[in-house]
Amino acid sequence: MRRRRGVIGFFVHHRVAANLVMLVMLLGGVLALTRMNMQFFPTFALDIVSVRVVWSGASAEDVEQGITDPLEQRLRSVDGLKKMTSTSAQSVSSITLEFHEGTDPMQALDDVNQQVDEFTNLPADAEEPQVTRIERYEPVARLLVYGDVDRRELRDLSYRFEDELLEQGIDRVEISGLPEQQISIDVPVERLETLGLSLEQIADRVASISRDLPAGMMAQQDATRELRAVEQRRSAQAFEDVTVLSGERIQLRLGDIAIIRQEARDNQMTLSRNGYPAAEFVLQRAENGDSLASAQVLDDWLEKTRPTLPPSLTLEVYDQSWQLLNDRISLLVNNGLGGLVLVVCLLYLFLPGRVAVWVAIGIPTAFLASMAVLWGIGGSINMISLFALIMALGVIVDDAIVVGEDADAHARMGEES
Repeated sequence: MRRRRGVIGFFVHHRVAANLVMLVMLLGGVLALTRMNMQFFPTFALDIVSVRVVWSGASAEDVEQGITDPLEQRLRSVDGLKKMTSTSAQSVSSITLEFHEGTDPMQALDDVNQQVDEFTNLPADAEEPQVTRIERYEPVARLLVYGDVDRRELRDLSYRFEDELLEQGIDRVEISGLPEQQISIDVPVERLETLGLSLEQIADRVASISRDLPAGMMAQQDATRELRAVEQRRSAQAFEDVTVLSGERIQLRLGDIAIIRQEARDNQMTLSRNGYPAAEFVLQRAENGDSLASAQVLDDWLEKTRPTLPPSLTLEVYDQSWQLLNDRISLLVNNGLGGLVLVVCLLYLFLPGRVAVWVAIGIPTAFLASMAVLWGIGGSINMISLFALIMALGVIVDDAIVVGEDADAHARMGEES
């Protein structure tokens, strides 16, 4: 018979080429598994920037005419702008800018900042505009801290836990259940006049060391991480060390000239557990983070922290969304291995051992090749892609059996390749 043409015919007559392609598929899949993020939902960036301006005491009509409309006119010229919406309410103007997909988010943020900074016709009583990029975070788990301690001690422990979790790799930590604190700084007028300082200078200095601002992106693709400039003082003692005046012979701290107090606000809702004060932590990952890696960070931190806590304090972990992802991965692996064993056993009963082995090799090869393709197009291992792989598992197994049996049948009939 004449030789078959096409891709299948080529690989039939060039077995080395077929083996090399299979090896590339296997290696590509293994590399993809080590590089791809594991997360609950697929990665999708929110290309949205928000501009917010506070004008205390102004009506909605004044806010629209004095802030919203002029700012909208300037922001219409920003490159990559897809849609702009605005809301003018009493004392607040809010403008949301949505950009086309693929727009560099940090460049868009810089362009909006530049347009807002160049706008000099804001009302005199209006506060400085706040320009922020809307970011998407995914919950990893929730952590409850409670025990027989007073709320001041619980607050200090909560802030310590937050710093430790952020340092070890958790992208974001939100704390709730603690009463909000306000820090008041009273500076006598006589001291300001003696030093030649103004209250505005003190306020600017305090504001400069109480900011949380984005500072760009580091790395690319799966390893992308956002950088932030964070310097937030959270206690009266921290503000006391702020330098307000420095020179060759003098180094003046805020605590030397001001009375600084930290007090809880009245009539606030607090969290409790079993009658004890409690604080809740919501651990989140960034849009390019890895849920299972974040979960491992949490487990390592709990293993190290729990033995150091007093017996009166308890750490309780719940609502672990990463566990759903881990369960779906386990389901895929267990079903895949079970199907593989079943296929090999059945084929050994009805087909030659060589055919059974090659059919068994084809199943993991198909999965690893799909992983390589998914990684190549920027995908990730998530609930949706895992569901698709589970659905495709039966198709792959059936096709492998049918193709292997058909090839063996043709070979037994004496057909040539």
